[in-house]
Amino acid sequence: MSEQDLEDFLILRELDEPITEEELDAAGEQSGEALQELRDEGVGIRWVDSEVMKTDDGKVAGTFCHYRAEDEQAVREHADRAGLPATRIDRRGDPLDGE
Repeated sequence: MSEQDLEDFLILRELDEPITEEELDAAGEQSGEALQELRDEGVGIRWVDSEVMKTDDGKVAGTFCHYRAEDEQAVREHADRAGLPATRIDRRGDPLDGE
């Protein structure tokens, strides 16, 4: 599947309990392994970037992730395999202009 065939998705990952940076790093490794498994199986999916949400005491409360994937099911399958929450998955719209 070519890059042009992939759609942009935004994923909100809300955590039930805040985690440490070390736990976030471990989750990132699990995510990468799940992505590689899916691609090895012929699924079109690629991570683009993530924004981290933090609590006042510096713990990780969740993330907003941007993925390119063949469909929403690919994004959900990745979350399941990586053991990550996918609180909300939406197609990405055009960025806003502004200050």
